[in-house]
Amino acid sequence: MNVTRTRKNAWPAAVETVSRCLEAGVREYVVCGGARNAPLLEALARAGSSVKLWRHFEERSAGFFALGRTMATGEPCAVVTTSGTAAANLLPALIEAQYQARPVVAITADRPEAFRGSGAPQCIEQPGMFGVHAATDGFAAWDGTRPLHLNVELDEAFEIADFACPVPAAFSAAKPRLDVARLARWLREDRYRGLVVLLGGLEETDHEEVYHFCRELNVPVVADATSGLREALDPLALHGAGRLLREKPPGKVLRLGEVPCGRFWRDLEDLEKVSVWSVCRNGLPGLARESEVTCGAVHRVIKALGDIEPGDDATDLLVHDGKRTARIEELLETYPDSEPALLRAVSQFACLGTSLFLGNSLPIREWNEFAQRSRPTRLVRANRGANGIDGQISTWLGASATETDAWAVIGDLTALYDLAAPFVLDQIQPNGRVLVVINNHGGRIFSRLPRLAAMSDAAQTAMLSPHQADLGGFAKLWNMAHHTIRQPDDLDSFEPAETTTMLEIQPNESQTQRFWQDWDRI
Repeated sequence: MNVTRTRKNAWPAAVETVSRCLEAGVREYVVCGGARNAPLLEALARAGSSVKLWRHFEERSAGFFALGRTMATGEPCAVVTTSGTAAANLLPALIEAQYQARPVVAITADRPEAFRGSGAPQCIEQPGMFGVHAATDGFAAWDGTRPLHLNVELDEAFEIADFACPVPAAFSAAKPRLDVARLARWLREDRYRGLVVLLGGLEETDHEEVYHFCRELNVPVVADATSGLREALDPLALHGAGRLLREKPPGKVLRLGEVPCGRFWRDLEDLEKVSVWSVCRNGLPGLARESEVTCGAVHRVIKALGDIEPGDDATDLLVHDGKRTARIEELLETYPDSEPALLRAVSQFACLGTSLFLGNSLPIREWNEFAQRSRPTRLVRANRGANGIDGQISTWLGASATETDAWAVIGDLTALYDLAAPFVLDQIQPNGRVLVVINNHGGRIFSRLPRLAAMSDAAQTAMLSPHQADLGGFAKLWNMAHHTIRQPDDLDSFEPAETTTMLEIQPNESQTQRFWQDWDRI
């Protein structure tokens, strides 16, 4: 039996969606145009100066760009897609936003419910498609600390009418109630066992409180670059932290911020005698074994703790660390064209920028180990929620869209993963922008895995993903200036331009291998 479906004007639903977003404080939107979401785009365009619109054509990159905007502003950013697989492309960014506790709003246009399960073009089961990685109950139940999915059913045809745009409301995310009595007691107890502070990614608002807290606590610190305090806390820092802490594990570990990228954090899974307490925005312990966690903005938790009783280096970790630090400097001088040494050279320039984004895999680890320590690099970002390599360039461009002299350091596979990201370059601040890509022709972080040697040649090739991609062609595609850096002296003639520059780092493979061989013997 044929059923006649009544078509509805899509304009009222589009206007209602945009109005509710504005009333909830959503003022930035990344739009990916399509036939199904056209009324949403028209409603946003008619909102005028009430909103900031960013354009993209590729939804996965758009989602990560929106994530970057939430990093920069602390406020929601919505990404608007058409129906079908266009909407599905947002999943990686929403996963990352979920684990970073960022308010990315996914607005996905959908065909009316009657089309579901019919096999009609660009019609899939979109309601709830992001699972646990996005709230779906609308703004009334949304606390602003995680992604939100708004699925809007729209007929393709619409008739435009006047739009009374509401004034955007101020955004305010929920703040968890803080109970720090147990944490304060834990900090005071059993100091003789040795306490080490691990600093992962921190918000800019956390820096001052965490800096003074660590100075007053006066115990060894392992500070990731993303903490913004790696250089400032250098007198308390353990430089060769990974191996040293494995050999001489402390009795207690206090983690502040995101999960640290160092190997020792994973080692803590098996070091069950080490008492671990985490303070973080997403309220997740970062470990599968028993530990404690306090959910909240790190600076609020520290303020609530009040006066801190000073401690010391109870297990002499800083004393043992000194020899390792000197040996690292020797290796960097011995192998000047190796990957770690070239990253050290690049860090001397990047630290002069206004912000830095570090890609996952090797770049963030090598920066933590080998980058310069004499000049503070305070605004450092990374995608450490799910630790993936996709969407890195897009996130950087979103996070630094309004900043001059913004730097990013990523790997070659990471760059290849996000080839569409520079589409937005003509919409953002270009002055002094530098994208550093370490081109070691594959996933070289896996070459450091002990188990790789026991694997077959075919399996090793699959792990390392070797390639001969011309990254100069990538730069040319998006009108980026391109410089190849093979030795530190190649940087002498480099100056950031008024447009985006790609620095392609090509390490000497032989020197890099010898560096890591000597490193393993330290």
